[in-house]
Amino acid sequence: MKVVIAGAGEVGTHLARMLSSEEHDIVLMDDSVEKLSIVSNDVDLMTVTGSAHSFHDLKNTGIAKADLFIAVTPFEERNVLACSMASYLGVGRTIARINNSEYLMGRYRSKLNNLGINELIYPESLAAKEIVASVKQTGTRQLIEFSNGKLLLLGVKVRQDAPILNKTFEELAQENEHILVVAINRENETIIPSGTDFIKDGDIVFFITTRDEQKRIFDLTAKKTFEVKNILFLGGSRIAQKAIEKLGDQYRIKVVEESHEKCQQVAEKYANALVINGDCRDLKLLKDEGLEKMDAVVATTGNSETNILGCHLAKSLGVRRTIAEVENLAFMGLAENMNIGSIVNKKLIAASYIYRFTLNAAISKVKCLTASDAEVFEFIAKPGARITQKLVKDLGFPEEAKIGGIIRGDDAFIVHGDSQVKEADKVVVFTLPSGIKKLEKFFK
Repeated sequence: MKVVIAGAGEVGTHLARMLSSEEHDIVLMDDSVEKLSIVSNDVDLMTVTGSAHSFHDLKNTGIAKADLFIAVTPFEERNVLACSMASYLGVGRTIARINNSEYLMGRYRSKLNNLGINELIYPESLAAKEIVASVKQTGTRQLIEFSNGKLLLLGVKVRQDAPILNKTFEELAQENEHILVVAINRENETIIPSGTDFIKDGDIVFFITTRDEQKRIFDLTAKKTFEVKNILFLGGSRIAQKAIEKLGDQYRIKVVEESHEKCQQVAEKYANALVINGDCRDLKLLKDEGLEKMDAVVATTGNSETNILGCHLAKSLGVRRTIAEVENLAFMGLAENMNIGSIVNKKLIAASYIYRFTLNAAISKVKCLTASDAEVFEFIAKPGARITQKLVKDLGFPEEAKIGGIIRGDDAFIVHGDSQVKEADKVVVFTLPSGIKKLEKFFK
């Protein structure tokens, strides 16, 4: 597939790196020669210096023969215009990054589609959803719902007092029919487990289960859930503001922000938030504002180091729920090892959303698991697809991947060896990067 990406910022370069490793034909476009040079030094792709809203420069990318155009510059107006222009020039499909939720409203989506903008992505809003899910589900590092919660994927860090420790997965499956472990993150390495593997102290374990059975997972992992009422946001960024909006007025929220302008924005938009103008690194200020009494601390400043240290400090003072926005990918492993709670990265979230459009299979959901280097997909089984031809145990499924569950109409169930996928089933699959391409032949 030929993919043209406009914008060599964080999201664009991460996408380019990920897609080029999948042997796609990637063209990265930006008006900064310096940014393009940095990427081209270690990624196999073509670069074009130019403007995303110039017909001449877009033509230089070979846009007429491209399958997908992704506009992820920092300016939503440019992205929307660029997608419309690329559509006019003959590209197969377009995706525009936006930061205005109005564009997502149904009555405007059809108008934008008529202009040639096929898909919209709002990374800050997607990241805010992750934060809200983490605030509401206190027993997990990550919670992903499939088909409105018919199946759940829970990432849980297991401690030494957990009953599940040292049990093989064969034993676990016999005792818990509605729970399946699909992956383990151990010392920054992701493992797709076999029946003889077992869980160790400190593992982050990814379970697939139904909503009715999630309490059983908390029992097995010795997790005690609790209600969050008092939340402190470190930083009043767009992600923080979208999260406050989505949380609603049932929480007591404080925001510490250094910028006077952002303080005013947050205070004017959200009546339920108390805004304090100050430095998020000022320990005395944070203690004066009741850091130790908070149920949750969400660190969303523009600096990954500040967010990591803020959550680490909150944990050391007894805050039970901490969530850090970590945009520097080099710090992801460090953040996890420091035990700072949940991690949110909008680049990975955006990349997951866009990635499904590059695969030759029907996909209703893709999510990157922030505590691992893996992805979870919700595939739709097409008529006559290879996945429907045999029992799961006889499929010869890739070792790097594992089927977690099946959603069939209003019913959802965990997959076992004797399960068989049927046409139109939604199939939840966990996979390492090396298994993604292998999965296509089962579902296309």
